[in-house]
Amino acid sequence: MKILVANRGEIARRVFRTARRLGHETVAVYADPDASAPFVDDATVAVNIGPAELSLSYLAIDRILDAAVSSQATAVHPGYGFLSENAVFARAVVEAGLVWIGPNADAIEQMGSKIRARGLAAESGVPIIPGYDQTQTEADLAEAAARIGFPVLVKAAAGGGGKGIRIVAAASEFAAALAEATAEAQRSFGDGAMIVERYIQRPRHVEVQVVGDAHGHVIHLGTRECSVQRRYQKLLEEAPAPNLPDVTRHGLQTSAVTLAAAIGYDSAGTVEFIVDDTSGEYFFLEMNTRLQVEHPVTEAVTGLDLVELQIRSATGQPLPFEQDEIVLSGHAFEARVNAEDPGSSFAPQIGTISHLTVPDDIRWDSGVVVGSHVSSHYDSMVAKLVVSATDRPTALARLALALDELVIGGLTTNTGFHRWLVDQPPLVEGRITTRFLDETDLPDPPPLDQAAATAAAVWVGRRRTTASSRPWASLPDFSLTPHRPQRTVLLAHSTGAVFEIAARSGLPHPVASVADRSVAVNVAGVTHTFRVLDRTEGWAPAPDVGHGAADAVVSPFPAVVTETPVVPGDHVSGGDVVVVIEAMKMLHALRAAGSGIVAEVRVAPGDQTETHQVLITFEQDHR
Repeated sequence: MKILVANRGEIARRVFRTARRLGHETVAVYADPDASAPFVDDATVAVNIGPAELSLSYLAIDRILDAAVSSQATAVHPGYGFLSENAVFARAVVEAGLVWIGPNADAIEQMGSKIRARGLAAESGVPIIPGYDQTQTEADLAEAAARIGFPVLVKAAAGGGGKGIRIVAAASEFAAALAEATAEAQRSFGDGAMIVERYIQRPRHVEVQVVGDAHGHVIHLGTRECSVQRRYQKLLEEAPAPNLPDVTRHGLQTSAVTLAAAIGYDSAGTVEFIVDDTSGEYFFLEMNTRLQVEHPVTEAVTGLDLVELQIRSATGQPLPFEQDEIVLSGHAFEARVNAEDPGSSFAPQIGTISHLTVPDDIRWDSGVVVGSHVSSHYDSMVAKLVVSATDRPTALARLALALDELVIGGLTTNTGFHRWLVDQPPLVEGRITTRFLDETDLPDPPPLDQAAATAAAVWVGRRRTTASSRPWASLPDFSLTPHRPQRTVLLAHSTGAVFEIAARSGLPHPVASVADRSVAVNVAGVTHTFRVLDRTEGWAPAPDVGHGAADAVVSPFPAVVTETPVVPGDHVSGGDVVVVIEAMKMLHALRAAGSGIVAEVRVAPGDQTETHQVLITFEQDHR
């Protein structure tokens, strides 16, 4: 076959890897910003499908099918995200005479609506969370919320990826939360239908990997724990899920297979559940009719290649094993490496990767290399760091070590958060819930001068190493005179902070990378990138600009404006939302820092913003 992957980044590279191993040719489709991305070079053939805008590229069914025709592809794999759970796309691929490497369109359609999926789960005897989805009037939904009892969850019926979800603690908050969730769902999915459910206060997010074939055979490949989340999006996953009573684990796995079989599921997919950590009850959440981001942890404990199983099923081959032949061995963790700043509410970041050192003996599924530019156009995930071992404590220790040894410079990522997380008692004990990050304050980052001192030592050590073959070149840096001051190094951190550090010469720090006049060092799991300045260069610290100054609101990063709910002359209070922006597939509400009167609204929905661009200005409210 010649397999076109209708996706980008690390998932495209991952599918290509299996396709090549099986002897298949591959086709990459790419939008303009991805022209030089690694996944494009990985494919046998690459076809440009349009500009950065998703509706004109990765979500444009006609352009992808045209690419399949022009490249003479014979099959399409959708990856995850984008069109992977789009029944219209699946049918269009089949109608074009191509092999669809995914579940049949009817199965996708049945699970595509959370309302319909809840009904099918209930009909199959799978427990569902008490809730309401019969009508969509605000009055009926509010009445249902009161009947269920607060707190409740309002969530998009067609949702996914944490979009269109709000927790409502009291009746007085319901109308506003419903309006926000509905608007977000309509924008994200083109469908504003809502479900109101009982909110589980100590929820664990546990899922079951299932695989089916076209001959009616469905099995499970065990459980995964995905409870570490921010804004309902997963950050860390593991397999199998720890500390589940046997009766709960068996119930989850049986329920998943029952539901998948009921809809004639014939590919790799995931049935997700909420497990009440207090009572042990479990409830159906949703089914993802695609490959999951976290599938590598299941591959690690089963020894199976899920993409290969997808290809087998798509070409009509039966599953090569029975349920009792599946053996889970060991434990695995996956940390999603995202371009985001945990210290700023996980705000997405952009940048160019200047340094990249990956530890040995791990699985590194990545869409980037040195020189890759991470823009605001797409999802913030740049790589997945996967470790496995014979048992959970050893796997967790290997994850900590890998995070200590990873260097990814030029880009702010969440690796320091992951390094902090692996030492937290709820994770160590396997008792973490999806509320963990809401209930836990993240630590302050270590002082930058510690990282600067390390970077200075690395730089001096490198100079010594470089000069070892040219002895006379090193003489200016050292002296036999005891009172001569140590050599100082002038460093500019990526934030703009400048340090003048007295550094001793010596061996480089083992977790560091040097390129030209740039040094990247790993301190507590965080990669800090410094530029070594020449004293003839002009320099000054970068301004410390937030997005909620007293007299203005500025963009914290490049984004697209989606909403401007205020106009000049409006009176606002501190905390009022004055502009909503979207970056890396997430919405961010920017709020006024204090009371005032809106003076200027300098942007409109659809406008592109740059970092530190002034969006709204205020004048003092003298009332």
